[in-house]
Amino acid sequence: MNRVARVTFTKMTQWEQLQQLDSLYLQKVDELYSQEVLPMDVRHYLAQWIESQDWERASQDPAVASVLFQVLLEELDNQHSRFVQEGKTFLQQCKFRRFKHNFQKYQEQPHTLASVILWFLMKEREILQSAQLAEQVQLLQVQQSSLETDNQKNIDSLMSRLKTKVQGMEHKIKSLEEQQDEFDFKYQTRMMEGGNANNRDHSQQMKILQQLLNGLDRSRKTLMSDLAEVLDLAEQMLTVLVSVELPEWQRRQQKSCIGAREDVQLNWLENWFTCEADCLFQVRKFLKKVEELTGKVSYDNDPFKTQKPALQNRVDFLLTTLLKSALVVESQPCMPQGKGPLVLRTNVQFSVKIRLLVKVPELNHVMKVTVLMDRYRRFNVLGNSTKALNMIESNNGGMVADFRHLTLKEQKVVGGGKGVNDLSLCVTEELHIMCFETVFELHGLSVKLQASSFPVVVISGSGQLQSAWASILWFNMLCTDPTNIGFFASPPAATWPQLAEMLSWQFLSITDKGLNCDQLNMIAQKLFGQQQSYDACRISWAKFSKENVPNVNFSFYVWFDGILMLVKNYLENLWNDGHIMGFVSKGKEKALLKKMQPGTFLLRFSESIKDGGITFSWVEYFDDGKPNIRTVQPFTKVDLTQIPFTEIIRNFQILEAENVPENPLKFLYPNIPKDDAFRKYYTEKSGAESPYFKYIKTKLVFVSKENTLEVKAPMNLLDEPEFKLPMNGLLDIHGEEPPDVLLSSDDLMREPLLLEPGPVEPLCSDISDFPPVPEELQTSLQEILNGDPMILSSDFLSLDQPLSQSAFSPDLSPQNHTIHAPLYS
Repeated sequence: MNRVARVTFTKMTQWEQLQQLDSLYLQKVDELYSQEVLPMDVRHYLAQWIESQDWERASQDPAVASVLFQVLLEELDNQHSRFVQEGKTFLQQCKFRRFKHNFQKYQEQPHTLASVILWFLMKEREILQSAQLAEQVQLLQVQQSSLETDNQKNIDSLMSRLKTKVQGMEHKIKSLEEQQDEFDFKYQTRMMEGGNANNRDHSQQMKILQQLLNGLDRSRKTLMSDLAEVLDLAEQMLTVLVSVELPEWQRRQQKSCIGAREDVQLNWLENWFTCEADCLFQVRKFLKKVEELTGKVSYDNDPFKTQKPALQNRVDFLLTTLLKSALVVESQPCMPQGKGPLVLRTNVQFSVKIRLLVKVPELNHVMKVTVLMDRYRRFNVLGNSTKALNMIESNNGGMVADFRHLTLKEQKVVGGGKGVNDLSLCVTEELHIMCFETVFELHGLSVKLQASSFPVVVISGSGQLQSAWASILWFNMLCTDPTNIGFFASPPAATWPQLAEMLSWQFLSITDKGLNCDQLNMIAQKLFGQQQSYDACRISWAKFSKENVPNVNFSFYVWFDGILMLVKNYLENLWNDGHIMGFVSKGKEKALLKKMQPGTFLLRFSESIKDGGITFSWVEYFDDGKPNIRTVQPFTKVDLTQIPFTEIIRNFQILEAENVPENPLKFLYPNIPKDDAFRKYYTEKSGAESPYFKYIKTKLVFVSKENTLEVKAPMNLLDEPEFKLPMNGLLDIHGEEPPDVLLSSDDLMREPLLLEPGPVEPLCSDISDFPPVPEELQTSLQEILNGDPMILSSDFLSLDQPLSQSAFSPDLSPQNHTIHAPLYS
């Protein structure tokens, strides 16, 4: 396998390839370099030099690492000089001086820096591979491969070297112990003989003892040097695990909490942490043996005496650092019926799982984990808030504490108020940290461990759930500091690429299909207006979740979430099949349909319904060949609760010429025959035998044309005595929603027409689908609302042209017949 640092896909450098990726992948690059472990400026200006070096070899060979480290410093100096010569800004010159100063911390451990640079190059390559795969399989959401990545192989190789060195140390210590026993035996024998030996023999024996002691000293020095090398390798491994791999996993988990499909399994980390801990505990055991050997034999300048304390301190520090990072929240706090994790409701049970990444069978059921809440706003944690780490509740024998029945109860604060809340935020913007504490005690080492959840929002009622989840989305999309509970005191804006990715995750979290480029483009246009590119656009927290969208009384997120819930509860299969175009503007809809054959229709979401609505539009053609795009009122959860959307499409009819019912929906865009697209969802029986027949009511709904508004009967007629005409729906025709007129087939044939006001929820529609209501119709509607008996003439319903007689019955002529409509109280 070629080393990652040398891999190139074309003649361009890897860094140049990254800069040509789409905005979503550029955002990943930006996140990769957000912590400035390796400054992006250094990566950019030294790209060619960095990619031409063998960082893998440097990470394993301190001598090579030292050379590369010195060359790196020289390259930084050279780049600084170029800035001076080219008249670059003073700020850029200062930054490179600071970079050089910061890199000086690797002076003693240059191989650690080599490992860091190698890791960044590997992560870049993963981003490139992900982008290339997305190019080949458009719209297909690819889960992270289960195969080992190059990075994992590199860490495994590093861990294997560490284990091999530790195993070799056991043999060396055993050999040294035998060597020391030989010296000690001969020395004690000589001491027992005392002055009995002649001078010549005494001199010879002392010479032999001196040679043995010199050899023992050399062996002791070699052993201590080897132990130091083991700790060097262990420290390098620790840096990768604690400073790189663990934060990377935590960021993946953060994204997964808001719908991203990320690999958040802990198997790799658990194996690495356990192996590292085992090796360090072995080194502590070796040092204890060193102490034992020192007690038997010691001498002036004994390396065991002079070097052992420093090695002891070092191994204890490394082990403590590892253990303090080993306690993690494997599953974030989550209610069973919530929208997602991290939103908790008082007095409602939630679960959370804690894992110790170091497997220690001796401590099974010994370490007790306690749950605590932060003090920002005080809560009592009810239920079993203390639990032992055990190996029974995990699939692989890991150390797990699975809290399944916890609840929160807010403490009463003396003097009123919400507790310690200096930020004056609303409840759904208050962030709280849940903490988990335990103590690790083994082989004389005692370490207090603590883990923290991501910030949670605590609500008291279900009405706050939607707003709370919006806060969780915004925080985890933008904030990488899980301790920043004051985030919403001054929430940052999001770039469109960030928001687009997060919105797509929401669909991925409930379906098999995210949002494609066309759908995201429509949403971007809705938020920012028509733009050539939306990459530089930014949206504030207020515009996302608080401010109303123009012409409606709800925010963007409320609208988006309403659609999301509609898809989740009623339209998931159709969405997964790709049959719902969904997010498409009316202008784009018209442009698409007017080129299609008659009867071609598409499905899109309404832009004016708070809780989500879906409608369909189809194309017809006038006699002169001009296209006529027609749209029906959107269907909401009220309708879809009663009848599947596929049955609505299947049974949809309008009365056209000669009052013959006809289904105008023929081809799902672009040219899929309707029944081919939806047949697998149809019920076996149709018509009067359909289980949904009782819900297939005759409705007079608005069907829009480009210039004409007509009332049509869109579905099969059903004999029922009476239906209601919601007067509030009629009145709202001039505002946002056209009326929902419910009639039976008997009503269509009967005179007079019975109208009865009632609190029936009207179907909504995008108001821009329909022309304004004439003044005379507004007046008549107001009279109906006031309860005055009136004569409702067909003239009142004629907007741009007389009402089609097919909307009523063959016996009624709108030109000469008046419908008497006495009002019922």
